[in-house]
Amino acid sequence: MPKPEFDPELPYRASPRVAVRPEPFGRSSTTSHPAAVVPETQQLVEVVTGLATHDSALAALDAAGVEEPQRPAYLRALAGLAANGTIEERA
Repeated sequence: MPKPEFDPELPYRASPRVAVRPEPFGRSSTTSHPAAVVPETQQLVEVVTGLATHDSALAALDAAGVEEPQRPAYLRALAGLAANGTIEERA
C-alpha cells in the first residue's frame, strides 16, 4: 500500500524505530535500522524532534524559527523523511 502524501498541516512525530542522537562532530543524526539519515542542519533536527509536541509540521517549523525563504527546502526534507518512514503522521 503506498504511503499517503506528506501534508504539513497534519501532526507528525519521529518514528518509534528512529532515534535522534548527537554526533561527535557537532551534528545530530537520525538513525533507524538499516538506513541512517543525517539531517543537514541543527535547525532540521529541532524541527524533527519538535514534531511530536506541535499540532502540525508547519507549527514545528514556526517553533524552530525556520524563515519563510527556507520553508520549501524544509518541507521537501520532511516529505522525504515521511516517505522513508523516519517521521510518521500521528493521531
